Parts: sequence; structure tokens; C-alpha cells
Amino acid sequence: MAGAASQELDALWIELDEVDSTNAEAMRRAQAGSPGPLYISANRQTAGRGRSGRPWQSSAGNLALSRLLTLDCPPMCVAQLSLAAGVAVHEAACSALGEQDVAHPLYLKWPNDILANGAKLAGILVEATSVGPQRIAIIGIGVNVLEAPGVSDRATVSLGDIAPGIESPRAFARRVAERLEALLALWDQGRGFDAIRERWIAAALPIGTAISVNTGREVATGTFAGLDPSGCLLLEDGGERKVFTFGDVALIPD
Repeated sequence: MAGAASQELDALWIELDEVDSTNAEAMRRAQAGSPGPLYISANRQTAGRGRSGRPWQSSAGNLALSRLLTLDCPPMCVAQLSLAAGVAVHEAACSALGEQDVAHPLYLKWPNDILANGAKLAGILVEATSVGPQRIAIIGIGVNVLEAPGVSDRATVSLGDIAPGIESPRAFARRVAERLEALLALWDQGRGFDAIRERWIAAALPIGTAISVNTGREVATGTFAGLDPSGCLLLEDGGERKVFTFGDVALIPD
């Protein structure tokens, strides 16, 4: 079965040496008539990006991976793909690190980051649009495998920093994809999100962690209280529970 699953992934996979952005390449292929399923990976990105148009550096030695898929779900469910992908990356990283992750615990931070000891290890960008009559989504995944890029506003870390001798980015990409395929099947266009939500919360920052949420209009502070049934962030603030559909989350130092 493992060999068959690997062959199925091979049939879906396009590996490039260099591209502006794997998400942009996936979009171009969708617009050219390939709506997916499809994986695109690249050794280097020259114009990678994260949420809100932020640049995402991805040099040789790191993972840049996009999964193109068709959608048949309510629009409100699309954001759940970021959470499913987060679980896939978290589980793949924990598996690759083995016992090393005990000293460097990995946590998911809503909506799209994977942290190791508070430093950013990975990020996810989900984009959705219509191509003709077909709705599509692209799940972009960036992971610092061998090198942590220098970023002025946050600490970063790589898997190689945690475990020297970590597997290659190509091997780790397959590890992520195998888990993502299983989680997309479980998600089932939103019908199986309850199980995804449980796994995400189990891998997230501990309930009660002090955080702030910046929506661009306000900055709210409180403690992390989990996710609501649709995947929105819950923030506990002085006995009041607030729900956020978007925003940048930051940890508040002790």
C-alpha cells in the first residue's frame, strides 16, 4: 500500500528548480486547464509570499510546496484548509525529528504558523478563486528545513537547527504530502472538520497561553481558548469570550 500511495503522489508531482512562487505557478497551471489535484515543489522561490502579501524567503535547502485542489464546499470552509495543512506539517515535523522535538516542542499558532520554542518554523498560505465554472484552492506550505532566514520582526528556526542531519527537503516534502493527503480526505470538503479541529487544538499552543490578536482595526489581548466549530479563534478576555475570523496572533511574553 505504501508503494501504491507513493506512486499516486509521483503522478501528481511537479518539481521545479526555481520559480517565482509555487502558489503562483499552481495558479497559472489551473488557469491553463489543470485544476488539480497537483503538487508543485521548488528548490528556490524568487518571490515567495505569506499572508497579507508578506515576503517569504525560500532558498535552496528549504521547502516550498503547493497543493492545488478543486473545491465543493461552502466558502466559509476554505479557511479550514490552513488548519488541516498545519496539522500535516506539525505531524510531519514531529515524525522527522523523533525524540529531538521533546526538547524543542512544536506548536501550531492560529491561523497558519508552526513554532518551535516560540520561533517560526513554517507558514501556510491558502488562496482560493474561480477558474471558469470551477472553484479551486491552493495550499502553499513553506518550511525552514535546513536554513532559518533572517527576519527583522520575528525569531526563526529550522529543522536542521533542532536536529543536525535532518532529512533532505525533498524527503520532508513527501512526508508532508502523505499526511496532507490523509487530512484532506478526512476534511472531506468541510464535512470532517470536527476531527481536524480536535487534532489542531491538540497540537496548538496550550489553552490559556497569553496572546494578542491584531485585526488591523484593533489589538485585543487575552488568553488562547481554542477554536470554535468552524475554525475561528477563541480569545478569553476578562471572562468574555471573543471570536476572530482573521488577525495576526502574537505571544505575550511572561
